[in-house]
Amino acid sequence: MNYSLLEEGKHIFQAISIFKNLSDKHLTLLAENCKILRKKKEDVVFYQSDYSSDLYIVFEGCLKASLFNEEGEEFIITCFKKGDFFGELSLLDGETRSATIIVEEDATLGVLSRSKFLELIKNEPNIAIEMLRALAQRLRKTDAIVSSLAFLDVSERLLKLLQEIAKSENAEIKNGFYIIRKYTQKELASRIGSSREAISKAMKILLFEKLVIEEGKNFLVSTIQKGF
Repeated sequence: MNYSLLEEGKHIFQAISIFKNLSDKHLTLLAENCKILRKKKEDVVFYQSDYSSDLYIVFEGCLKASLFNEEGEEFIITCFKKGDFFGELSLLDGETRSATIIVEEDATLGVLSRSKFLELIKNEPNIAIEMLRALAQRLRKTDAIVSSLAFLDVSERLLKLLQEIAKSENAEIKNGFYIIRKYTQKELASRIGSSREAISKAMKILLFEKLVIEEGKNFLVSTIQKGF
């Protein structure tokens, strides 16, 4: 790792909750022991059920964690952007990967081996506490997904998704509407566990109720919640 990447790595590590309290010495050791991996759009970092246990930190780009059924239909669990990390479950328990990670935007990743991470925990036990906190937050997010699937209809889930996308992107708000890019029916279906046909019907409902407006290449998404 060259100097610029080392300094960038230290900066990114420090912005991640589980590493935020590390000393400069340990941040340097962490960055020095972190391999750099560059991936192109649509590359697969690893597949669900793969045997590997490295921890990945996103330096640049965007990736998605997906599940696939036997027919190849995709359900996107979450997305990872700069400063996020993934792979912590297999890192901790040594079991197979729980999801497939696919690159959505060209990405630069930091890769930390399980042995190096466990060695770091021995020197900095607070990292384990912070990782438990991060796992709890992700579990809460999973609970929210399950609740949405169980109790919200497709139009409600779709509006909730669009609003969450807008918030995560710090979308501009104009006259009570978030402004975000248009997503395809396939993209939206994979994010809420639905079919393209159901998304088409749900979108018609949201358009009719003026909760979503199509404007050129953008969606205008109401800031008002519906049914949740």
